[in-house]
Amino acid sequence: MAATYLQEEHHIFREAFRKFLQKEAYSFYDEWEKQGIIPREFWRKMGENGFLCPWVDETYGGFGADFGYSVVINEELEKVGSSLVGIGLHNDIVVPYIASYGTDEQKKKWLPKCVSGEIVTAIAMTEPGAGSDLAGIKTTAVKQGDHYIVNGQKTFITNGIHADLVIVVCKTNPQANPPHKGMSLLVVERGTPGFTRGRKLEKVGLHAQDTAELFFSDAKVPAENLLGEEGKGFYYLMEKLQQERLIVAIAAQTAAEVMFDLTKRYVKERTAFRKTISQFQTVQFRLAEMATEIALGRAFLDDVIEQHIAGKDVVTNVSMAKWWMTEMAKRVASEGMQLHGGYGYMEEYEIARRYRDIPVSAIYAGTNEVMKMIIAKHLGL
Repeated sequence: MAATYLQEEHHIFREAFRKFLQKEAYSFYDEWEKQGIIPREFWRKMGENGFLCPWVDETYGGFGADFGYSVVINEELEKVGSSLVGIGLHNDIVVPYIASYGTDEQKKKWLPKCVSGEIVTAIAMTEPGAGSDLAGIKTTAVKQGDHYIVNGQKTFITNGIHADLVIVVCKTNPQANPPHKGMSLLVVERGTPGFTRGRKLEKVGLHAQDTAELFFSDAKVPAENLLGEEGKGFYYLMEKLQQERLIVAIAAQTAAEVMFDLTKRYVKERTAFRKTISQFQTVQFRLAEMATEIALGRAFLDDVIEQHIAGKDVVTNVSMAKWWMTEMAKRVASEGMQLHGGYGYMEEYEIARRYRDIPVSAIYAGTNEVMKMIIAKHLGL
């Protein structure tokens, strides 16, 4: 059943985006995986065709599109491959911080280029010693005149190599008690003195997605690059992390649907003992179980999306969606590979790539253990 938040214009947009991806992405994706990065040229083409941050206000170069368009974009990107996750991060996770908390000057300076693809963004939260425990970060930003002097290290940063703008989570008041009240967000631009990038990290999956370490050694950041107010960074993160987790759930649900279709097609073609393996009851039952979980996931996800679009508090439900759908997608990946037999372990089969790409979705945007902690807290436990 079609989601009620998607209207005819969304479906027309989806078809246009699919055609764009057929021409500009599907044919090149395997090569991008081998090269270990998505070309900047693809980002620019996305921007030229109106597929980057379409929700941005027309004043700053966007179309003022609703979240339904973001859902469509993220679903279609995931169908190509999970390594395109960095585009969803730019569109619906990082740039919204600028739109929500930036000054008019900051918006005029950065948003049009975020929409055009001239600027690629990243957000730097995780550190070698601090992941889901955001209050435990060590990166500091000390105010000196009209600049902040930033020192620290970030790791596992999506879009870390390409990023022209990095929203850095830092401590502007390391003595704050409790610690989270001393956190702020600073926008660090490419070429900032003292800001360097480490190696592009080699990951189990998402091979074409550029993930990197970032280093700040007396990095001199203009005070005007403070995003919002000093000391409010943690609260900004808590507000925006809900949409980030929803984006992860959307990608996981879509990946599960893709993997199911790949597996169903394969078992109907593969023969053993003089019949297709789809004719064996054990295979039929496993596919029936997968199809049921996927249908349940889609129904719950669409409900959460509708609530999010309506501006409702979705903290509990989005945490449920994030952990359950990423775990469900992992189960589908495992079953899908098993039902492909030996071929499922071969790189030439898409299920193999999907199998190694999906596990990280249960880790980033807050681990699934943290999701359960949030749910428990909202249950009054």
